[in-house]
Amino acid sequence: MSPTTTANRSIGVARTLLLTAICILPLSGCASFVVGAGATAGVAAFQERGLGGAVSDAGITAQIWQKFLAQDEKLFLDIEIEVVEGEVLLAGQVPTVADQLEAVRLTWQVDGVKTVHNEIEIGDNMTFVDSASDLLITTKIKTALMFDTDVFAINYSVETVNGTVHLMGIAQDELERDRVISHARETSYVKRVVSHIRLKNDASRQGT
Repeated sequence: MSPTTTANRSIGVARTLLLTAICILPLSGCASFVVGAGATAGVAAFQERGLGGAVSDAGITAQIWQKFLAQDEKLFLDIEIEVVEGEVLLAGQVPTVADQLEAVRLTWQVDGVKTVHNEIEIGDNMTFVDSASDLLITTKIKTALMFDTDVFAINYSVETVNGTVHLMGIAQDELERDRVISHARETSYVKRVVSHIRLKNDASRQGT
């Protein structure tokens, strides 16, 4: 068994365990569990989107994962999902355009999805070393944000695929947004930075 296959299976097991636990409970009653998988309810409450927004986004993420797993295990293993106030980022690498389009189609089927950012790459050349490098980049950026006192790091999500960093979140102002992007660009081995960061006072956030 190749290292890449082993790594993918480990990721799949972790996600499957989470989804199994979610499915045991009615969706309306398991929201606190979903949030607990990624952050405590107390931490979520301090996010710009609030506890209710964090719970809703976690539920959307779980439903997308369920659809991917039911359709094709490869979609489940190869695509990362980030959701902020119903705005969905899909990042990863799949073998064909048909796989990419299927992932987008399934995502739009989930209630609460407002926007889908399709950042899925086409190819099958990612190695275990590539995945490890991406993880290291993501960890470095998250650490830099956490220790930057001018950045409210809790409001940001980071995904890295083949050296391309995808940023999502809600910035307090343009200065904070620019600092976050700068941290990503200054991180070693980053090839490109794609920002889907919105400002706190963005008109598109009205009513969220």
